[in-house]
Amino acid sequence: MQLGDYLKSGIDVFGDAYEYLMAMYASNAGKSGGEFFTPQEVSELLAKIALHGQESVNKVYDPCCGSGSLLLQFSKVLGDKNVSKGYFGQEINLTTYNLCRINMFLHDINYSKFHIAHGDTLLDPKHEDDEPFDAIVSNPPYSTKWVGDSNPILINDERFSKAGVLAPKNAADLAFTMHMLSYLSNQGTAAIVEFPGVLYRGNSEAKIREYLVTENVIDCVIALPDNLFFGTSIATCILVLKKNKKDDTTLFIDASKEFVKEGKKNKLKERNREKILQTYIERKEVKHFCALANMEKIKQNDCNLSVNRYVEQEDTKEAIDIKALNSEISQIVKKQSALRNRLDLIIKELEA
Repeated sequence: MQLGDYLKSGIDVFGDAYEYLMAMYASNAGKSGGEFFTPQEVSELLAKIALHGQESVNKVYDPCCGSGSLLLQFSKVLGDKNVSKGYFGQEINLTTYNLCRINMFLHDINYSKFHIAHGDTLLDPKHEDDEPFDAIVSNPPYSTKWVGDSNPILINDERFSKAGVLAPKNAADLAFTMHMLSYLSNQGTAAIVEFPGVLYRGNSEAKIREYLVTENVIDCVIALPDNLFFGTSIATCILVLKKNKKDDTTLFIDASKEFVKEGKKNKLKERNREKILQTYIERKEVKHFCALANMEKIKQNDCNLSVNRYVEQEDTKEAIDIKALNSEISQIVKKQSALRNRLDLIIKELEA
């Protein structure tokens, strides 16, 4: 082995060891651990969805990058040379921001190719002067609070103004979604882990969903199994956004049963991830697993994007044979009548 190969191998080992230690910490830290680390199998699925149809990309972006595990999947899936202008991210927590930078170094990402900023993505966005991104992935904090309409200037922000309303102050989920859509290139794809409430909650969130549906940017909604993430057992979902859709259909995938239980957590194994990815790529309806819905149908459902609105649930109840059941009841009634007659005879004999 040449020295260069040895050094590269050593760097890969250090990087993988660092991610392993972070995964172990996240597992033991509960809710706080989930704030900076996305499980690798979920990261890989998001990256492959965002990269579908693209052999190379200009730049990749995560506005809530945590430890950088999502961004690094692009290097693993596509190869560093095929991410021409680098890896961009922003992280509000200073400690986690530094963890991300260390993670980049340990995975041999050249300093000139990663651009990680510290700050509040919604109120102080970085990288906004850069060209739009071909691939965006993120696992933003679920239903986190933000200033919302308490700051009247925000409604004029070009990231949020097109929807006509701001995400509610107690749930910034769709504010992050609108932010990512505004940073997405015309040929790009965004794959976002979302809290399920954003798919059906009313008021301002319903109006933002209506905007997204009308703009025809919702490519796919994937219901994930519960208990996948550190810090929450809630079943999350993936929202896939594209600006260059070929038609007005949205694919809904019910992957809630695609997991293997390992210890206390559920895991997306390779066969589960591959099934979800191939279903996304092929876009063919599969009974009880995925369905296509056009814009008209989604609007008829008041822009409710819950997967179970479109994918018929499989009836797992045992089929009942009515004729056999009636026959059994008839036999029971006859036996009951015979027993009653016999009991009457016994009583008469005792009274005699």
